[in-house]
Amino acid sequence: MRVLLVEDHPALAEAVCDALARAGFAVDHAATSADARDLATVADYALVLLDLGLPDGDGLTLLPHLRQEGRVPVIVLTARDHLADRLAGLDGGADDYVIKPVEMPELVARCRAVLRRPGDRSGTIITLGPLSLDTATRNVSVGGHPVTLGRREVSVLEHLMRNAGRVSARAVLEEALYGIDDQVSPNALDAAVSRLRRSLEAAGCPLPIVTVRGIGWMLPREMSE
Repeated sequence: MRVLLVEDHPALAEAVCDALARAGFAVDHAATSADARDLATVADYALVLLDLGLPDGDGLTLLPHLRQEGRVPVIVLTARDHLADRLAGLDGGADDYVIKPVEMPELVARCRAVLRRPGDRSGTIITLGPLSLDTATRNVSVGGHPVTLGRREVSVLEHLMRNAGRVSARAVLEEALYGIDDQVSPNALDAAVSRLRRSLEAAGCPLPIVTVRGIGWMLPREMSE
């Protein structure tokens, strides 16, 4: 899943980006409100982490803009800890309000909690036949036996499992898996899918990753006879 972090403090932004990347998220970073607006117009984000004290204005003024193209969840991440600030953030449309400093594991857990709310397809454990993925721990198993996968392969698998029975187009997968600053080779996605397919086959997974030539890939909803 792709996340937008709007944060002007370089060290904190780096720490948050690293923590989210280790948890399997693709992260874009904007240091100003203007940069965040630009990114929000060209990318589809599953979640926004929003600082309030930005150099070019109050972060809360971004919320209406972020809602224009759909209801993306927003977590406010700020040092403002007064009750009035918390109420303003939540009443202004934020889904959660996190006060700095925050431990990175807690921040990642809050991100997952917001994405698990009713109406969202982002539950913690996804199962498809004997295939299981815990999106919190990034653990994958086939028939209860663990399968070791790289971070990118787990991200590909999560997307395919969430969209089982539907073709995931190459462009859609790349949008979900890679941040705007990621250095991605032309065949990076093909290589990740190939590694994932080999690992699942070696683990005895009966669900094949189907290539739809010229379009993308899919996992079937049901096992073939």
